[in-house]
Amino acid sequence: MREISSAQDLVDSLTNAGDKLVVVDFFSPGCGGCKALHPKICQLAEQNPDVQFLQVNYEEHKSMCYSLGVHVLPFFRFYRGAHGRVCSFSCTNATIKKFRDALAKHSPDRCSLRPTKGLEEKELVALAANKELDFSYTPKAVPVEEEAPVPASNPVPHPSMSANDEKTLVSAGR
Repeated sequence: MREISSAQDLVDSLTNAGDKLVVVDFFSPGCGGCKALHPKICQLAEQNPDVQFLQVNYEEHKSMCYSLGVHVLPFFRFYRGAHGRVCSFSCTNATIKKFRDALAKHSPDRCSLRPTKGLEEKELVALAANKELDFSYTPKAVPVEEEAPVPASNPVPHPSMSANDEKTLVSAGR
């Protein structure tokens, strides 16, 4: 397991993971549930070497956690390639099955032809808006498609209608 050092480190780690499943563990050293669950999470990390496990220390990165909407601990987010976040949940020793089930569901090897997604756009914007973090992000411009103008001067007659049928429809307001 690798501890995240900054918002930029988290973004880079998710972006560079490719199609690999990434589990982000949000924890606090003073959290009893986090301490109790930690050995089991480490064991699952060892049993799943193809999964990248990252840790975010809530006490050191409160501002980042707040920007990402993490308000309960321990908290986990699973990310995979072009899919971005595939699930997120809180978990304790009593509900470790939830973690194992999510790991089993999202672990199968898959390959995506699309680019790695990482954090969602709104999460990146929230991190960048947080003045306590040393993180900058420029939102992606959304291309706007212009509709081609339809010429009104030459209406195209329907192939199955005669000129009289078309006049009838026009006069009926259809």
